[in-house]
Amino acid sequence: MLINSINTTLEELNSLLNQLSNDDYVYQCTELSDATIGQHTRHIIELFQCLLNQYETGLINYDIRNRDYLIQTDVEAAKSAINSLKLNLDKPNKKLNLCQVIDSETMIIDSNYFRELLYNLEHCIHHQALIKVAVLKMTHLKINSDFGVARSTIEYRKQCVQ
Repeated sequence: MLINSINTTLEELNSLLNQLSNDDYVYQCTELSDATIGQHTRHIIELFQCLLNQYETGLINYDIRNRDYLIQTDVEAAKSAINSLKLNLDKPNKKLNLCQVIDSETMIIDSNYFRELLYNLEHCIHHQALIKVAVLKMTHLKINSDFGVARSTIEYRKQCVQ
């Protein structure tokens, strides 16, 4: 179920990317401190890539990522990277250690693959909400009203309607 939710969310992002020109993708949105859809998309992709690339070692450090300029500036490169993620997410759950440097101190925290997938899903949705701010400035684009909305919020809204 978790993999399906992630794939659905990544497919929502891909659907948006299918509507974008590279100029749209790199448009600096003043409401996002001049960040671009491409920068947010790259960030989403690279955190998933960190998890997948570091899975075998069992030590996950989200600060060790490529910051790939091509994914940030080329819509086709981003879509290709997303499709690659979707093909490689389905792995067995296992114990992982999360490494993070906070205020110059290295912390290592116990985690597991499914927990980190859930973190990445929530992180993806958060950045999609930011992307939505830029998208709403571009009147030629169409997105689902649930784009960038947490699954729990969607479920809560359904309950309120009943």
